[in-house]
Amino acid sequence: MSIRLLHFSDLHLGSGFCHGKTNPATGMNTRFEDFVGTLTTCIDRALGLEPFPDPFAPLAQPVDLVLFGGDAFPDATPPPLVQDAFAQQFRRLAEAGIPTVMVVGNHDQYAQGQGGSSLSLYRTLGIAGMVVGDRLETHHIHTRSGAIQVITVPWLTRSTLLTREQTEGLSLSALHELLLDRLRVVLEGEIRQLRPDVPTILLGHLMVDAARFGAERFLAMGKGLTMPLPLLHRDCFDYVALGHVHRHQVLDTNPPVVYPGSIERVDFSEEKEDKGVMLAELCGDRTVIKFWPLPVRSFCTVRVDLSEGQQDLKAPQDLQQRLLEAIATAPIDNAVVRIIYRISPEQLDSIDPAKLAAALSRAHTYTIQPELTRETVRPRLPDLSVGTTTDPMAALATYLQHHPELAELADDMIATAHALQTQVEISDRSSTLTYSETLNVDNAAPVVAETVDQLRLL
Repeated sequence: MSIRLLHFSDLHLGSGFCHGKTNPATGMNTRFEDFVGTLTTCIDRALGLEPFPDPFAPLAQPVDLVLFGGDAFPDATPPPLVQDAFAQQFRRLAEAGIPTVMVVGNHDQYAQGQGGSSLSLYRTLGIAGMVVGDRLETHHIHTRSGAIQVITVPWLTRSTLLTREQTEGLSLSALHELLLDRLRVVLEGEIRQLRPDVPTILLGHLMVDAARFGAERFLAMGKGLTMPLPLLHRDCFDYVALGHVHRHQVLDTNPPVVYPGSIERVDFSEEKEDKGVMLAELCGDRTVIKFWPLPVRSFCTVRVDLSEGQQDLKAPQDLQQRLLEAIATAPIDNAVVRIIYRISPEQLDSIDPAKLAAALSRAHTYTIQPELTRETVRPRLPDLSVGTTTDPMAALATYLQHHPELAELADDMIATAHALQTQVEISDRSSTLTYSETLNVDNAAPVVAETVDQLRLL
């Protein structure tokens, strides 16, 4: 008999408030309601409240097992309202008798795992059928279609596998190799104890070297363990369920090594990514997988360069009209929208904010970001030879200008570098001051708040 499972990850429930607005009927942030609604849809599908897509049987039937790949919340201390919304949905699985395995992600850990996690409560309560993987170990689970083995691998840091004495004085590369060696030993120990006649799944919140990353690659460097794909490519695994990377991707097919991606868009870096869950059917000698898209709110960026050809415009009103035409043809209905337009300082007054607001009335929420341009000479690459110094941010900006292939990541890289530089400066001045306190997020412009929110999520 085959075992059918649903795999999803990276909920980040309670994030993205800066992209929402207050719902007057409920008093809730609309993006919070979006996230709760999408989680509800995931659980509905697990309970069989809507038919499966092809190549599965087109019948509405519950799955045998649910796998959650970690990062339930933006951090390890979510507000009670957010915790309650999460618990309500997963309680439905317990009541239906569907086993659930949740692995701890980096955002679920408190103090890098030394102070527990936001998911540990579910293990402490001893809820039947609910397993929390906060350590590398094997769980033997009974489903309605038979037994299954799940090896959980939570987000691993150096303190998880090594003592301070073992890491003292090591370079980052030497430390990484030592961590991998230790992980190989621990993982091999679990594999040798597996029952060969029982299907096996590895569920991990991991950064795999073969994955396509966004800004999370730069923010996680030095903080976690990047795992080589061959370490997961083992004949003993029937399915490798991953979390951490927000972009859906299948890294291997035999066995399937899968990131389902996040189930909601957390910021504009995920604007063009499909969101959904994975369905997998373990059929003994093979595993059939299918990505099942979710109907999530769209994000839309409208970019207009009004600085090009300004000398050919007959009147300043033409600039306004070009911007309005771009908005009119963009898919902004009920979407989270940002308008980014380049314009010279002399022409900035030709844009009427009221007309833009009227044109954007179809959007769910929107932000308007003018980019002022000036006539400048193309910068040369800075001299980075011995004995010279340059501002790191200026060097990075110049580097990105000379590498157009990085254009899609440029904004994230600059924001990340600026945040990290600010963090270092703050740490030098006061060890008690946090990054978010320094930026005063509550009073910052929306674009600054969004940057801080991205940093917390990644």
